Amino acid sequence: MEWYQLEADDEILSQVQELKEEQDRSGEQQQPVAETSKTIHPLVREIRSLRSHAAEAKVTTRLYEINQRGLEKVAADARNENAWLQQRQKQLVQAAGEWELKRQKALWEDLEKTNKDLTEHVTQLQAERASLGSENVLWEDEKQRLGLKIQALLEHYRENGMRLYCKLAKVERLRRPLPLSALLLGAVPPTLPEAPPLRRSCHRKRPRPRESADRAKLRGRGAGAEARRGAAAGASGKVARVSGCPTGPRSLVRERGVPEEAGSGRASCRRAPFRSFPSLRAASRLCPHRGRPALFLWTLPPQTRAPVSVPTLGLPRPERSPPARSSRRDSFRGPATASLRPRRPPSSFPPSLAATLAPSRPLRPGRGPEEPPGGLPAPRSGRLKERKRSTEAEGSKERGLVHVWQAGSFSEKPERLPGWGGKTVLQAALGVKHGVLLTEDGEVYSFGTLPWRSEPTSICPSSPILEDALAGHHVVTIATGSFHSGAVTDSGMVYMWGENSAGQCAVANQQYVPEPTPVSISDSESSPLLAVRILQLACGEEHTLALSISREIWAWGTGCQLGLITTAFPVTKPQKVEHLAGRVVLQVACGAFHSLALVQCLPSQDLKPVPERCNQCSQLLITMTDKEDHVIISDSHCCPLGVTLSESQADSHTSTAFSPSAEALDNQGETFENTIVESGLSSAADLRVGSVQTNSSEAVSSQQSVLGMPVPSAASIPSDPITQAAEGYLGKLSSRSVKEDSESGDKPVPSQPLTEAAVPNLYAPPPPSTSALNSLVVSCASAVGVRVAATCEAGALSLKRVMNFYGAVPGEPTGPEGPKDSREEQVKQESMQGKKSSSLVDIREEESEGGSRRLSLPGLLSQVSPRLLRKAARVRPRAVVLTPTYSGEADALLPSLRTEVWTWGRGKEGQLGHGDVLPRLQPLCVKCLDGKEVIHLGAGGSHSLALTAKSQVYSWGNNTFGQLGHSNFPTTVPRLAKISSDNGIWSFAAAQDYSLFVVDTEDFQPGLYYSGWQGPAEGDSLPENPSGTQAPVLLSCSKLGYISRITAGKDRYLALVDRNIMGYIASLHELATTERRFYSKLSDIKSQILRPLLSLENLGTMATVQLLQEVASRFSKLCYLIGQHGASLSSFLQGTKEARSLVVLKHANLFLDSYTEQVSGPVYCTSITNFLVMGGFQLLAKPAIDFLNKNQELLQDLSEVNDENTQLVEILHSLFFLPIRRLHNYAKVLLKLATCFEVSSSEYQKLQDSSSCYESLALHLGRKRKEAEYTLGFWKTFPGKMTDSLRKPERRLLCESSNRALSLQHAGRFSVNWFILFNDALVHAQFSTHHVFPLTTLWVEPLSEEAGSVNGLKITTPEEQFTLISSTPQEKTKWLRAISQAVDQALRGTSDLPPYGSCSVQRQEPPISRSAKYTFYKDPRLKDATYNGRWLLGKPHGRGVLKWPDGKTYTGMFRNGLEEGYGEYRIPNKALSKDDHYVGHWKEGKMCGQGVYSYASGEVFEGCFQDDMRHGHGLLRSGKLTSSSPSMFIGQWIMDKKAGYGVFDDITRGEKYMGMWQEDACQGNGVVVTQFGLYYEGNFHLNKMMGNGILLSEDDTIYEGEFSDDWTLSGKGTLTMPNGDYIEGYFSGEWGSGIKITGTYFKPSLYENDKDRPKVLRLGNLSVAPDEKWKAVFDECWHQLGCESPGQGEVWKAWDNIAVALTTSRRQHRDSPEILSRSQTQTLESLEFIPQHVGAFSVEKYEDIRKYLIKACDTPLHPLGRLVETLVAVYRMTYVGVGANRRLLQEAVKEIKSYLKRIFQLVRFLFPELPEEGSTIPLSAPLPAEKKSFCTGKADSRSESPEPGYVVTSSGLLLPVLLPRLYPPLFMLYALDNDREEDVYWECVLRLNKQPDTALLGFLGVQRKFWPVTLSILGESKKVLPTTKDACFASAVECLQQISTTFTPSDKLKVIQQTFEEISQSVLASLQEDFLWSMDDLFPVFLYVVLRARIRNLGSEVHLIEDLMDPYLQHGEQGIMFTTLKACYYQIQREKLN
Repeated sequence: MEWYQLEADDEILSQVQELKEEQDRSGEQQQPVAETSKTIHPLVREIRSLRSHAAEAKVTTRLYEINQRGLEKVAADARNENAWLQQRQKQLVQAAGEWELKRQKALWEDLEKTNKDLTEHVTQLQAERASLGSENVLWEDEKQRLGLKIQALLEHYRENGMRLYCKLAKVERLRRPLPLSALLLGAVPPTLPEAPPLRRSCHRKRPRPRESADRAKLRGRGAGAEARRGAAAGASGKVARVSGCPTGPRSLVRERGVPEEAGSGRASCRRAPFRSFPSLRAASRLCPHRGRPALFLWTLPPQTRAPVSVPTLGLPRPERSPPARSSRRDSFRGPATASLRPRRPPSSFPPSLAATLAPSRPLRPGRGPEEPPGGLPAPRSGRLKERKRSTEAEGSKERGLVHVWQAGSFSEKPERLPGWGGKTVLQAALGVKHGVLLTEDGEVYSFGTLPWRSEPTSICPSSPILEDALAGHHVVTIATGSFHSGAVTDSGMVYMWGENSAGQCAVANQQYVPEPTPVSISDSESSPLLAVRILQLACGEEHTLALSISREIWAWGTGCQLGLITTAFPVTKPQKVEHLAGRVVLQVACGAFHSLALVQCLPSQDLKPVPERCNQCSQLLITMTDKEDHVIISDSHCCPLGVTLSESQADSHTSTAFSPSAEALDNQGETFENTIVESGLSSAADLRVGSVQTNSSEAVSSQQSVLGMPVPSAASIPSDPITQAAEGYLGKLSSRSVKEDSESGDKPVPSQPLTEAAVPNLYAPPPPSTSALNSLVVSCASAVGVRVAATCEAGALSLKRVMNFYGAVPGEPTGPEGPKDSREEQVKQESMQGKKSSSLVDIREEESEGGSRRLSLPGLLSQVSPRLLRKAARVRPRAVVLTPTYSGEADALLPSLRTEVWTWGRGKEGQLGHGDVLPRLQPLCVKCLDGKEVIHLGAGGSHSLALTAKSQVYSWGNNTFGQLGHSNFPTTVPRLAKISSDNGIWSFAAAQDYSLFVVDTEDFQPGLYYSGWQGPAEGDSLPENPSGTQAPVLLSCSKLGYISRITAGKDRYLALVDRNIMGYIASLHELATTERRFYSKLSDIKSQILRPLLSLENLGTMATVQLLQEVASRFSKLCYLIGQHGASLSSFLQGTKEARSLVVLKHANLFLDSYTEQVSGPVYCTSITNFLVMGGFQLLAKPAIDFLNKNQELLQDLSEVNDENTQLVEILHSLFFLPIRRLHNYAKVLLKLATCFEVSSSEYQKLQDSSSCYESLALHLGRKRKEAEYTLGFWKTFPGKMTDSLRKPERRLLCESSNRALSLQHAGRFSVNWFILFNDALVHAQFSTHHVFPLTTLWVEPLSEEAGSVNGLKITTPEEQFTLISSTPQEKTKWLRAISQAVDQALRGTSDLPPYGSCSVQRQEPPISRSAKYTFYKDPRLKDATYNGRWLLGKPHGRGVLKWPDGKTYTGMFRNGLEEGYGEYRIPNKALSKDDHYVGHWKEGKMCGQGVYSYASGEVFEGCFQDDMRHGHGLLRSGKLTSSSPSMFIGQWIMDKKAGYGVFDDITRGEKYMGMWQEDACQGNGVVVTQFGLYYEGNFHLNKMMGNGILLSEDDTIYEGEFSDDWTLSGKGTLTMPNGDYIEGYFSGEWGSGIKITGTYFKPSLYENDKDRPKVLRLGNLSVAPDEKWKAVFDECWHQLGCESPGQGEVWKAWDNIAVALTTSRRQHRDSPEILSRSQTQTLESLEFIPQHVGAFSVEKYEDIRKYLIKACDTPLHPLGRLVETLVAVYRMTYVGVGANRRLLQEAVKEIKSYLKRIFQLVRFLFPELPEEGSTIPLSAPLPAEKKSFCTGKADSRSESPEPGYVVTSSGLLLPVLLPRLYPPLFMLYALDNDREEDVYWECVLRLNKQPDTALLGFLGVQRKFWPVTLSILGESKKVLPTTKDACFASAVECLQQISTTFTPSDKLKVIQQTFEEISQSVLASLQEDFLWSMDDLFPVFLYVVLRARIRNLGSEVHLIEDLMDPYLQHGEQGIMFTTLKACYYQIQREKLN
């Protein structure tokens, strides 16, 4: 109540009191005052009550003010206290900072002092070291002790020093000297020697190697000792080789027997190859040009290998001419096949070469003071200076340090490369005698022997030389072949240089390419030619391969290793390897004469069906041999056409390959059949097809049978004694095999099938590695069905043979030291066995490798036709595959593990891996490596290596010196290399005769293994039989740092090493190593735990099995991602190692989403917790108890559980939750990496944030696990039917009221109410019943104290409301928070999504408005209906979908629980099997507003609805044109019935009714027209013509009288004939079938007076008035504008309604943008602005209104546009078809005028400033002073016809909008009405137009002066001839013809006016003087123009203009012109041509 209202009430009371006093004083006014008093007394009482309320309000307000002041005071006190606290806090912070600064300074000083003491102590030790001499044992002990002390100090300082240093640097801007920073970096001070590393338990103890010359020098042996060692070396046959230099000693060369150059008097000082020095350290002493500090170089004593040639010893070649290719091949590699044969023993050396192996005398001391003697140590001071320089160089660059070994010796330390600076090396590559380095700034350096260089000094450079030709290009990768090199720039351009004898540098006709030369690679298939960008390069001895950015291979060079379809060599223009076109190639590698490619597997949908025959030789790919008792099936096929060689190659090939005799083949086949292993299966139908991976000594596990895919169900196989006996035998066989392996000392490796086994009961497309043979055998077994079971005994016997054969261990082959023939014989036997069964080394392994196989099935299969078997061999869908398919973004960003290995080239040593020694001209897939997840390939001279994601290496090919890393015999199929049993391999390199392997160690520092050729020990002579390593040897390289890359050359191998700066490199290696190990562990879990578990039977219910399968699938996907990440980290360590490029950091969403994203189903965490909640582990432990007990040690090892007493269930828990624990490791390592950066750096911030993300995710998932365990405990605690019904996998318990007191308000005394809150529902349980309230549709709010419930919570659901009472306020708060958070979490639907990435704050309460799904159970109207959409406080509110069980569906808007707004409704009609369909507007749950209702019967109603009924204007279509009773009604409806004006078109009867309706019947005035031309106008009653009416026939016969039924005359009337005769009287009968007449016949000609003539009939008197038509349409428009009746409303409200209508319509059409075009959208946007008109009304404002109306009427979304659209529809419906009756013309014209009047009323309501009809708008600008008149050429003074302004008319404003839409039906009526006149007119026009122009002008009486004499036709002036036709006044004729193209009368009048002006212009041009038109002169000319215009319906045009033109134009200039045209029209009809 407002205070001013109360004051007004006081005034009323005072007036009432005055009235009472007046009443007492005056008696005569007693009665009126009493009546007034009666009226006022209620008012007084009401006012008093209001005053009492006001008083109470005042008191309340006063109390509120008092409370407000109290609160303000309390707030002020709180602010003061807060300010004091803040001040105190600042003081404390300041004091704490000062104290911290003091403490840090003290600690800094302490550390500084300690550092100083250490430095002094070290200096003292160095001073003492010079005098120690032979007492260096004590020195070593002291150094070790000091090193331990420094390590302890470093560990302490790394924890505290880094942060302290950063803080002090910020506070005091201190910059401390190097010693402390060196300690911070974990390095030793410059003067402190390196401490020896602690011996680790993982390293084997090795015998101390012999002391080298350098170590002797360190021990102070003196010059004499060194000289003695040199002499001893010379005596023992060792050659001391010295690197030459420009000033080097000549005698050193002469001693080696090298002739001097021709023409010179001294020996040549050319450099020897870099591999020819006994020690590069000695070389650096001999060379005076060693000033720059060099990188470390591992150089070992010279070891000579066989075969040896002169150049390999470093003897210089003559410079006069480069050697020919043949001589180079002979001297470097021997004959063409030498590299493929075992080396000859040294005894076969040529005598000349043997003589050069030992010098005649030892080397002499050096000459000159700058050159120390060759055999003596350098001076001590020089060594110290050299060491200091090298140490400083190391400190400047700590990454990419180069270390080099000499092959064959691995016992000495590395040394530095001579002359190499301190640049960081990213990549290195080695050839036979040269090498290439790539630095971090993209520069390329070459070193070694470079015979292709043009300058003599650069052929043997003393230091690496820069390739100047690459200056300006940033090189990203390099590669070397045997004698050539290549580089790729960042633009993808390839540069090649070196030897080019075989075209390997892509240069034609050139022996050598001295400098890097660009190679043009272009794709000929593209037009125009496009340059191909290259990613990677690989070089062999005579060929080069390039991998393009489009993942295609390009090759050039010589040999079959190119993979090209050509015989013309060399290939100097790069060509594409077409055989791999269309495949994604990931990497290429080159051996000497073979090539390898790593190719991504095709997706399953790209797999092509396996062909039946070979594409080249047309032989069967799968063969079947029918034996007596079994069938042998083999898919081994060797195409002879794929190995065609040239003559030279064929000759060399025949030396090793031979054709076995038929007898040998038969014997081998016999052996194969007799060694087939027996299985425990009872029949072939139980055969499991798959593979088991084993090593040469691995066991065959019986738990996983020979093959991995179950075929038919167990129910179809009878269980009999034979089956049980076979199973028992299989178990014994497996246990015996495992026992034998354990006794042999080798740890059995669990078997892993190559093809991932399938999970039963789920089907998916087969993986790419699925074998056709497996499917064939399974299909064959299924095809024979029960017949196989009948021969189970034969099947058991056959499978037993197969198992025996697989279990056979092949004999140990002869080692490399054996005779050559035995090894060749072995290879031949292997190749022949491969041709027969494709098992070259071990059948067991070959079966696991997935190569060609032979299987033996019972003889029953011989009855199956081969065609059926081939048909059955097609790939069938398999169960859930544990190998995930394409993973989208992860596969695009990470290396793919779904790879294949393709090889081609020479294969004499088996280096292709296809199981034979045949060459391949085109790439062929190595089937043995399918599914092995190969991520990297490498190739040596004649062997190949493949690295897998599981850190394993497969090797194959030549194994003469043990370079394959396993047993010393060659293999033609990939075998697993045995490098380190405990550590995985992550990198390797292959050379001619040896291999290198980089392995992970326990301390994460990479270890380096060497396997291959082994040279003699130091001091030994060359052995006669060169040997290799018996096992890979671990090199001692722990002091060097962290190896990042290795590469191998012929005689040397090189490593790039990083120093551990601040622990950064160590942390990166820790991340990579742990990730690779983690993947290996996950793979073991998948193959050894998951797969066997899934293969067990009776695992429980189907739900449990499905949950386990879901866990397995998600586990597999996560495992695959970890494997990809491990592979990417291995590549990352070989690059620049920038922290920002880490995948785990840059693409963290890949890992976070794998745990949290639920787009494609539940993630792993959800899957495993669901399995846990359902008690899956307990259920799993029962059927799998035997399996788990047998493998308990394996389980404990994999799960990292050390307690032996741990239960199996807990072990399984720990095992499956391993991936979640991995997140903590990510966070830990990222945090370690962050501490290596400045706190203010972006890297630190990003690493810190990512670490927090991973840690928060790990904690979140840990909470999810606890929730699952808590829920599982709840289900165990409360078993029963109710809880069983509530138990769901995804449901988690949050809290329940048994431990938190909660009760129901107003509950009964003995009632029991138990409330359980889950993460998805609130359950209310009572006794034996319970109800579940979904949280998504639950609202909770606390009740206030005023409500009477202090501890109450109000719960709102869609159909119930109840109050919960808690025991204490604390419990209320807890329940409120728990319910609110649960509801919020349920609404978010991201229970597995922690707040990572952004700081998302937990909402305090869930939103009131939300989207949810709910099924009603109480509401009678909505019972069992399901609603899905928006809600507001328990009610549907917004857009949603409501579905009833009976099929009814509503889709649209809701408001407060009811349908309101725009919606779609479907009601199924079971009788007609169709739906009733409504689309339109709703209000309060009912159809209300515009809509379209399509009935199942076929009727369609479009119009208005109200309360689910048709109400308002609408159109009803009944039936179709082909149905029995099609009809159409458009008009007004009231309460679902026709009422008011309407038009009914009865298509069947051909009648149309236009009139009034009532109660669905014709009632009132109306008009009926028929298709036969009948016209009726009169009264109707109950659908019948009754009463007075008028009937006209087509021949103009008229009846006017009474009717009793349709077309039935009954009563008095008048019948008028067409000739004017008429009959008056009584009529009875039906029109058209005979009429009975009683009356009088009249003849009009008998009457003399006009008064006696009958009146002319006027139609329309008995029809509906035009303004009464379509009132519902206009009323609806007024209602849309907010007016109850026309003109009664507020304008602003109307405009608001227009804006709302437009916005709502746009929102409705937003989902279907195709409805609105771009222009319509722009129109709508412009219409949303309300036009504002201020000031006086003007023509401009009038134009604005006109433009607005045009836009508004163009869109049906505007109320005016919808009105116009509806009017056009009803008008066409009325006057089209049967309604096209000429009698209806005047009705049609009147209807249009009525439209104009009523629309104009609407416009004037919207624009009140618009003047009334006929008003004049003053012109804002005066008209031009002069205007040419059509009658005269003079200026028109306008005084004769003044125009004061613009006249406002409805027709002028609205006809341009309305008439074009109504023109077709209207003009048709005009044409029908004037048909007879038009025919007469047209006949005259045709006759007159036959005359020439002059004749017609003369006939019409046109004066000759107006006749045109000449005409301008196409710019030429031509004379008018008597025969000229259609040429005169041509422009006027064309202008008048445009009258037919216009619509409105104003436009037509403008055309007529323009025609007159054209006539005047033509006459003026001919007369060339001013003149004045007179009508006598003008009319004949205009008549001529009208005739020549030939307007067909000129009469209709004239009458249309006359009926609809504005009245004010009739007497103006245009009116006169129109009158002239009308006169011409009538004149033409009466014209007579003589």
